[in-house]
Amino acid sequence: MSLSSFAVGLVLLGCGQRPTGVSVYNKALEINPKLAEAYNNRGNAYANKGLHDRGIADYSKALEINPKFAGAYYNRGNSYQKKSQYDRAIVNYNKALEINPKDAKAYNNRGAAYKNKGLYDRAIGDFNKTLEINPKFALAYRNRGFLYMVKLRKKERACPDWKQACELGLCGNYNLAKRRGLCR
Repeated sequence: MSLSSFAVGLVLLGCGQRPTGVSVYNKALEINPKLAEAYNNRGNAYANKGLHDRGIADYSKALEINPKFAGAYYNRGNSYQKKSQYDRAIVNYNKALEINPKDAKAYNNRGAAYKNKGLYDRAIGDFNKTLEINPKFALAYRNRGFLYMVKLRKKERACPDWKQACELGLCGNYNLAKRRGLCR
């Protein structure tokens, strides 16, 4: 019988211990070292602390256990992106999307990696795909608007994206552009 990391957290809470980040997943892995989810979640805990190499190692371990774990590929891609290793990030987002082709976050983040590599057409394609899957994904509007405004100098395309992002709760770019007279 497998014990999930979530269950381990509940057990620890029941014993009066507060499960925190890495310690919960260490405990889960002591109980069952074959829990891909626990490696993935511990990787997230490391990544949240800025320890991306440790996170990458845990995501890799999760993928050894479960090579179809789209979330671990996605998370490993995020850590590579934080380390400015965009090619590696893209490879991992591609793997995540092979497994789960409807993952709007993976398209958005791969688009960000393409943007960072200067591959703007590919980035816009990924932001478009993100919004096709989830039309309320504010960050994709903001990201696409940034490319249109800053990199491609297409104000007429940027302002509607930033306005839409603002309507969804991300107003920084739109408000700044309005104050500077770039958007109405």
